Amino acid sequence: MKRQSGPERPYDIALFGATGFVGALTAEYLAAHAPEGCRWAVAGRSRARLEQLRERLAAINPACAGLPLVVADAGDPDSLRALAESTRVVATTVGPYVWYGEPLVAACADAGTDYADLTGEPEFVDSVYIRHDARARETGARLVHACGFDSVPHDLGVYFTVQQLPRNVPLRIDGFVSAGGIFSGGTFASALTAMGRQRHAARTARERRHHEPRLMGRRARAPLGAPRFSRETGAWALPLPTLDPGSWPARPRAWSGTAPTSGTGTTPRCGRCPWPSAAPSRSAPSPRWPGSDPPASG
Repeated sequence: MKRQSGPERPYDIALFGATGFVGALTAEYLAAHAPEGCRWAVAGRSRARLEQLRERLAAINPACAGLPLVVADAGDPDSLRALAESTRVVATTVGPYVWYGEPLVAACADAGTDYADLTGEPEFVDSVYIRHDARARETGARLVHACGFDSVPHDLGVYFTVQQLPRNVPLRIDGFVSAGGIFSGGTFASALTAMGRQRHAARTARERRHHEPRLMGRRARAPLGAPRFSRETGAWALPLPTLDPGSWPARPRAWSGTAPTSGTGTTPRCGRCPWPSAAPSRSAPSPRWPGSDPPASG
């Protein structure tokens, strides 16, 4: 049953964590580009900071002077439940997600509310699948992770590329990405958390494999490899140490347009040394591969 088939909800989109670094960037983008008639709200734990953000957004778009504010805290399940029940979609930038993300996912899964984040934490993605995928299927909630730099450019790049190539043949795709900037505080905290929880992440990944159905006769892989000098780009390349090696293969495995055996991988392109710098990006929707029925989460 789709819970959203009930009474009309006040908002189309609620942005949780709107006063943080990436949250504010996302709010500014919505202020400038949200379609006419889109009912959106900003949410966070401090009403005073939300009011300050609203003033900044009103300078971008005067219509934001009356933007709704929702006070909710990652440590307050009742406030998260109210947030999830008030909107069709929740977009959250509150991380590290392994510490602060799951209560909101649970609220959205229970309320039938679509959920999107920009996590790059494999442990969090796997734990959400284990604990909340079944409930999300019951209510019709769509739980979509990694809607940021970690996946969107690379996911869309591979999708575009395979559309230009012959169907139903084995493929290998090597992608390269170049980025500039510095880590935001939230991204840095998430990276430190992930590095300190590698054993937990490995254990959670194994548990997910026991729960997740396997498509027989199809195989896709994303090998990590090692730093190398790329002749194609004339620069050093380092495999991305994020969740993508685990998440990308799910698409070609489920898509009949690729052969039963395929491989894909993306590495940062670095001019002088094999170490990348990553810039935060605004949220964006994750693509649905044609002919597939992806799980409600992951």
